[in-house]
Amino acid sequence: MRYTFAFILFVLVIAGSVLMALFIPNQELQQKPNIIFLLTDDQRWDALGAMGNHDIYTPNLDQMAKEGIMYKNAYVTTPICCTSRASILSGQYARKHHINDFKTPFSERAWKKCYPYIMKKAGYYNGFIGKYGVGNKEDFPITDFDYWKGIPGQPYYETKDEKGNDIHLTRLIGNQCLEFIDNAPANRPFCLSVSFKAPHVQDNDPRQFIFDPAYKDLYKDLRVAPAKNGEDAVYNQFPDFFKNNNEARNRWEIRFSTPEKYQNSVRAYYRLIYGVDVVVGKIREELKKRGLDENTIIVFMGDNGFFLGEKGLAGKWFAYEESIRVPLLIYDPTLTNEDRGQIRDEIALNIDIAPTILQMAGIKAPRSMQGKSLTNTYRQEVKNWRQDFLFEHLFEHPGLPKSEGIISTTEKYFHYLSPAPDYEEMYDLTTDPDEMHNLATESAFQDKKSEMRKQMEKLIKKYN
Repeated sequence: MRYTFAFILFVLVIAGSVLMALFIPNQELQQKPNIIFLLTDDQRWDALGAMGNHDIYTPNLDQMAKEGIMYKNAYVTTPICCTSRASILSGQYARKHHINDFKTPFSERAWKKCYPYIMKKAGYYNGFIGKYGVGNKEDFPITDFDYWKGIPGQPYYETKDEKGNDIHLTRLIGNQCLEFIDNAPANRPFCLSVSFKAPHVQDNDPRQFIFDPAYKDLYKDLRVAPAKNGEDAVYNQFPDFFKNNNEARNRWEIRFSTPEKYQNSVRAYYRLIYGVDVVVGKIREELKKRGLDENTIIVFMGDNGFFLGEKGLAGKWFAYEESIRVPLLIYDPTLTNEDRGQIRDEIALNIDIAPTILQMAGIKAPRSMQGKSLTNTYRQEVKNWRQDFLFEHLFEHPGLPKSEGIISTTEKYFHYLSPAPDYEEMYDLTTDPDEMHNLATESAFQDKKSEMRKQMEKLIKKYN
């Protein structure tokens, strides 16, 4: 009888140990924060009320900035959606991940070092909604997500919901976000990545910026100021190789070439952003309704900037401020009231998103990630933060010459690559923020140009 009792006790102890081993990690997992990453398409840094734009109406994003962290010097390392999105997912420069077109996917090995895969393996309930933007449909990592509403290619704004009803894409994405939050299991934290199409144009559609009809009266009385330095004379100062069938100029003709086109395009661009703002407000309302608002971090960013007629250009692709600067907000509910509403000066990059999300989840970033966690900028005194970054645009297109350079908040150097001539530009952003005075050919700045070019080559070697 004693032997039987001892044996039973032994079994109970072992069973209890197993249950504890299963329970404790699950308990630790439940205590981790939920994370939502929101990405807009072609939203420039100043298309946000909180960034000083008095024309645009973005109350929910402005409130998020007021209650969180706003980076006034946020940039993308490559201003085109496929490459920027690959950099966001991987935390890598284009020279590392080699995705410089719309067809190339991540290899299986590379994908396993991207933040969604890592979060999934760490126990997070994983979701993706919207424009994926990397590779073709057959390459999408659907099985690595618990909730997948990814869209291949350039989706259409005018779409239908699951019941066949007409709906604007931004509104549909918003509904899917709420569905994800409602269905997320209570015993696991979630990580939701949302990729809006807005405010990107609808390519090959004469209407271009196709906004939700519900917002047609918004901005109807707004008279937008003319594009700064948007005159033909400014565009004509570009070198001949740059002007040769330039895709950014071709698109300018469609969107901004007359005062009427310009007014209609900018108003519609703003309406598309307002649609996103409405979704942000609904997400935050749903989180609060379900008692998740105090344990859910929200990160909001644009995938690249956008010319609204400046320099006679439309689109992105180039190293100018309009093309590379983006909005970046972080709402972290664990911050004290005293720490909220910060406006940070540090250079924040798209390659920082992946390591930031991982650190928020208490996960060590793989060594392959070249960005830095932004939580280090607002949670502690930062030492040795980057003072500049490598710009690169290696996308092959006959109307978009490739380029590379080095950029800081005060100065910039870049040059164009073969088959274009090795044409150089350099700007002092403190005295010339509009980048109208090219210093690259002036004798007084040759030493400075040589110094910047050496630093650029050092960064290229570092990030290859």
